Amino acid sequence: METTHRVVIGDARDLSSVPDESVELVVTSPPYPMIEMWDDLFTTLDPAIGDALEAGDGAGAFDAMHAQLDRVWAEIERVLVDGGIACINVGDATRTLEESFRVYQNHARVIDDLEARGFEPLPEILWRKPANSAAKFMGSGMIPPNAYVTLEHEYVLVFRKGKTSRSFPPGADDRYEAAYFWEERNRWFTDLWTDVTGTLQTLENGGTNADDANHAATDTRGGLRERSAAYPLEIPYRLLCMYSAYGDTVLDPFWGTGTTSIAAMCAGRNSIGCELEAGFRDVFEDRLADLPALSKSIAAGRLERHRAFVDRQRERPDGTSLEYTAEHYDVPVVTSMETGIKLYTVADLESTEGGYRAIHRPLVAE
Repeated sequence: METTHRVVIGDARDLSSVPDESVELVVTSPPYPMIEMWDDLFTTLDPAIGDALEAGDGAGAFDAMHAQLDRVWAEIERVLVDGGIACINVGDATRTLEESFRVYQNHARVIDDLEARGFEPLPEILWRKPANSAAKFMGSGMIPPNAYVTLEHEYVLVFRKGKTSRSFPPGADDRYEAAYFWEERNRWFTDLWTDVTGTLQTLENGGTNADDANHAATDTRGGLRERSAAYPLEIPYRLLCMYSAYGDTVLDPFWGTGTTSIAAMCAGRNSIGCELEAGFRDVFEDRLADLPALSKSIAAGRLERHRAFVDRQRERPDGTSLEYTAEHYDVPVVTSMETGIKLYTVADLESTEGGYRAIHRPLVAE
């Protein structure tokens, strides 16, 4: 199996290089309005934003920032197929302007904006990002009533384009081979993820490929990683497995250090990334050195965890019934829909004009 991965250096508000209805899934994490690290970017896009911030007009700046993001949502609407899914990772912001401290609910505004474009909101996911410190935010020390809770979670907002889901031919291989295990479904399809910093980020050689959800990573190229909206690799990888099939294309209009493309390569999907700052392409190149080992670690880890699940069920007198066998791995599974599961690893990666071509091989059980 081969997949293609295109990187577009440009403005996500104009995705004219991506044809209409050519993308099955969007997975992205945009700059968060009212987070200070993004002020300069938003002001570059609309100088009125800087004026509003300087005047202490938080509500005006918030609206103007989301107006810029809404131009990207318009492009997402255009390029997604009917029934395609958009997953948007976003966090709320707290800020003090003109001596007034408040929360700016980015997630609520994104929901309103996409719903106004005809997207159907689906159940959202909350995940707890690593806390910046052990201390909670304290507005008034240890006495009530003027302290405020710390924001320690982010949202994965999920939308469908249109009212109906995608349709597939009966028994389509690209769909059934991309199935997930029963216990993965139970862990992934819940609205609260507490395990996203898990083993998918660990390489076989003991190193890590973890992105920093709090934007604290550093890079020798002028701190580019500090200005990315990187999230843990497991988030886009999991979303790709949940909401796409083999052969599908995923778009990330806020590509950054390329986490979504890395996840797509590991998951055996095609990808398109759009990034305003060309320097991130070099950061991404550095990340590709460990890609074969990473993809093997992820695929083998999924199979290993399933075998552990099987062992636990066999030891329990009331364990889940294991009536079927996976065709490619000779391991029991719970449902007939799991029997065709085929996991892939990246055997080779070739540079192409404007991107990459990944050569995938089926995971061989050891």
